[in-house]
Amino acid sequence: MKFHVEVRIKLKKGMLNPEASTIQRALALLGYSVEDTDTIDIITFTVDEDSLEAVEKEVEDMCQRLLCNPVIHDYEVSISEMEG
Repeated sequence: MKFHVEVRIKLKKGMLNPEASTIQRALALLGYSVEDTDTIDIITFTVDEDSLEAVEKEVEDMCQRLLCNPVIHDYEVSISEMEG
């Protein structure tokens, strides 16, 4: 079975986010009022596995080992089975 995976990664609360601060300042200079700007990395991919449980385990391992730094990042995983 094929599964579509989406991993959304953002910095934990309290971590400095210079990219978000720059975006917020630039928007203010353009006349937009924006509060609490945050940036999120979204990684999508497909996985071939026998079960949803196997995909969940594999994706969790990917996140812990490569996709993010658990010390400074929070992440959310969405998994859906692909038709066909």
